[in-house]
Amino acid sequence: MATLTVRNFDDVLKARLRVRAAQNGRSMEAEARAILRSTLAAEDQPNGGLGTWIHERFAGLAGDKLELPPRNELPRAADLGS
Repeated sequence: MATLTVRNFDDVLKARLRVRAAQNGRSMEAEARAILRSTLAAEDQPNGGLGTWIHERFAGLAGDKLELPPRNELPRAADLGS
């Protein structure tokens, strides 16, 4: 395993890392590894675009189970006249 030294680490950032590590029951070092692993793994995934992002964002909200009213008439062309 390699060793990584991070210099000029902001005190506020260090405090946020310490809090996040405590919330996850990890050391700061283990939390930093988890963040790096997660971030870099996400970059390896293909980006599906906006439609994929919207689908993933709202997939768990059960919006796909909405009842749509029946369509009784054919669609009409838009009236663009004055």
